[in-house]
Amino acid sequence: MIERQAEISTKDGRMNTFICHPERCGPHPVILFFMDAPGIREELRDMARRLATVGYYVMLPNLYYRSNVEELGPYIGEAHTATRQRAMALMATINIPMVMDDTDALIAFAAKDPAASRGPMGCVGYCMSGRYAVNAAVRHPDRVRAAASIYGVALVTDQPDSPHLAMQRTDAHLYFGCAETDQYAPKETIDALQAELQSTGGNAEVEIYPGTHHGFAFPQRPVYNKPAAERHWERLFTLFGEALVINARSPT
Repeated sequence: MIERQAEISTKDGRMNTFICHPERCGPHPVILFFMDAPGIREELRDMARRLATVGYYVMLPNLYYRSNVEELGPYIGEAHTATRQRAMALMATINIPMVMDDTDALIAFAAKDPAASRGPMGCVGYCMSGRYAVNAAVRHPDRVRAAASIYGVALVTDQPDSPHLAMQRTDAHLYFGCAETDQYAPKETIDALQAELQSTGGNAEVEIYPGTHHGFAFPQRPVYNKPAAERHWERLFTLFGEALVINARSPT
């Protein structure tokens, strides 16, 4: 496995990004892995590695680079309440247009790396970044052919870039994996998301994971649910395998 840190130039500065991919049999399809609110940490790097081991060039950008934040550190438990509060404040400093600019920069960087395929690519986002993964498919409809939101938040809003409208604007395969109990994405939000899918007939899937809570796929969270987490990996591998592997080495 090849791993490295890269500083990628954007409109607003330099975005430090963890990149990993297999050593052999490249170039590999690109997957953008968008972080959750607590930011970059070894837990996320391990998840990026798991994606990379099955044949992908995975990019995990630090979306808080505009605030000059590298890593927040431990955030679980009463002793780290201040860190969680800081994460929530940092989450509010970025938005869809800003992260779409970052996405442009990530794609441009990967285009210059011989280890990265110039063919179809995918995106995955957790929590705050589910909306970013989905909107990347709208931003680059010819390039991003699969996007997954895992217990994403703010999926249904009154804004024109609301993620629930994405299925009207791209034919990429969109996957929304939702926790059954989620205070950040309540049942009425998921119901509205499913209603939009039923009315538009888009190339999307909304799946609720029974018995789970927000954050169930993160191994370090108290709500970690191993069976559900493994199920989400199976869904991601299938999603990306079907959409990206075929003709992955053919230039767009």
